[in-house]
Amino acid sequence: MTQHQTGRVAGKVALITGGARGQGRAHAVALAAEGADVVITDLCADIASAPYPMGTAAELAETVELVEKLGRRALGITADVRDPAAMRAAVARTIAEFGRLDVVVAQAGIAPLGKDRGVQAMLDAVDVDLLGAIATINAAVPQLSAGASVIATGSLAALRPRSSGGSGGPGAVGYKYAKVALAQYVHELATVLAPQRIRVNCVHPTNVDTPMLQNSGMYKLFRPDLEDPTREQAEAAFPAMQAMPVPYVAVEDVAAAVVYLASEESRYVTGMQLRIDAGGYLNIAEFRP
Repeated sequence: MTQHQTGRVAGKVALITGGARGQGRAHAVALAAEGADVVITDLCADIASAPYPMGTAAELAETVELVEKLGRRALGITADVRDPAAMRAAVARTIAEFGRLDVVVAQAGIAPLGKDRGVQAMLDAVDVDLLGAIATINAAVPQLSAGASVIATGSLAALRPRSSGGSGGPGAVGYKYAKVALAQYVHELATVLAPQRIRVNCVHPTNVDTPMLQNSGMYKLFRPDLEDPTREQAEAAFPAMQAMPVPYVAVEDVAAAVVYLASEESRYVTGMQLRIDAGGYLNIAEFRP
């Protein structure tokens, strides 16, 4: 991650959910490096259906510190995206502290995959990945003005045929449904907000090297032939998702797209389904004009 400031989002205030670590942290740091002040929210508690721990309060504080080291203001808020009132309160604090809101990154998400996770995994995936993103955006939109940018995190899973995902249990069904529905929500909201010059876009990463990928549930999904696959064994199968021979993309690769969509460089880009997938979509879809 480059540390020099070029001011591509100078003067803007960004709200990022799921920012304690992983992609959310990378987005916060990248936006701060380009001049934005940042509000970062996270649940800071585990979700039982997920086979890996969630971000912690200590990690949220560390993200705030990383932003402040770049010379930008930061505010960390413990909030559950599944609670619309909590997201309205987070937006209200943002306005009270910074006086404006220009960029919304609905990043918070879980992937509670695994045959043994049960029906609750589907319910939780939809609650967090779809309803949580909508609650975040719904809270923010009334505070946005011309030039604002809303960015949602989708997934290559939203663009893949249902039959191509293997058997990840109920959580995989919920995850895919949530990301498909979120992509359509972004398309329709972009249409509605375009006359106000408020842009709405969705980024669709393939595998990203974060705890959401690097956990036992995901390893078993990629290596169903093994009872308890190791990280090394699973990573041997990760490249099957991409056309390029790589196992995953880095958080910085997705953050670069987020900065672009937050900046004036993309002032006429809206309703975009932007793939950061190392060609993963090319593996499963024909060209559609």
